[in-house]
Amino acid sequence: MDALTQGLRAAARAAGDHALGFFREGAKTSARVDYKEGGSPVSEADIAANEILLSRLTLLLPQAGWLSEETADDASRIGKALVFIVDPIDGTRAFVNGDPRWGVAAALVADGAPLASALYMPALGEMYHAARGGGAFRNGERLTASLREELAQARLAAPVKAFEELEKRGLQLAREPRIPSLAYRLAKVASGELDCALASTNAWDWDIAASDLLIREAGGILSDLDMRQPVYNNAVARHGVLAAAPARLHGSLVTAIRQIAGK
Repeated sequence: MDALTQGLRAAARAAGDHALGFFREGAKTSARVDYKEGGSPVSEADIAANEILLSRLTLLLPQAGWLSEETADDASRIGKALVFIVDPIDGTRAFVNGDPRWGVAAALVADGAPLASALYMPALGEMYHAARGGGAFRNGERLTASLREELAQARLAAPVKAFEELEKRGLQLAREPRIPSLAYRLAKVASGELDCALASTNAWDWDIAASDLLIREAGGILSDLDMRQPVYNNAVARHGVLAAAPARLHGSLVTAIRQIAGK
């Protein structure tokens, strides 16, 4: 397991450091930027980071499948017990516009659940990693989710509409300014810097798999509104609304979200 985790970290660092060469804090990236159908940006740095991850991780574990935001999907991954799930740059809009809150997310999933992961935030100098049963870490320091026991006044990162609906129902919360990288938003729950976080519907496997393991190993839970933890590497690699919180807060958060969702 140590070799796998170290391999994930090394691959994420190599990809992130390469992308960092195109990043300009407070200014537009020097990378060429194109746009996907639907308007999402993709830069030459995304593509280069993807190639670095692919070459390194397939050498690390040749038998594993592959699922990446920047690789055409190959259905053969579905029949494999082990699959790498990566986002070469999570938060591409931030990267393009000079916001340092973007990162490289990489996870190894075994039978639908994350086994090892790394999240590297190059412009912030932060490396997160986790292994199942081995804890979660940032820059070598162990992470522990928040010890808060009540949802009132909790630090929450969530879409604006969800936050406003919760407040309309009388729940007083501390709003976290928008975090452009979903992987980083969830990692902040693992570190305890956020008490909880929400992800709107249609998050992809590559947005959440790496940080899901960070949260689990730090004493938290990421689930849908039926309290089911995400299962990865399905034919459709997207998810509904997700809630992340320490175990002692998670039920209260899900109940509150279910109420505003009319469930």
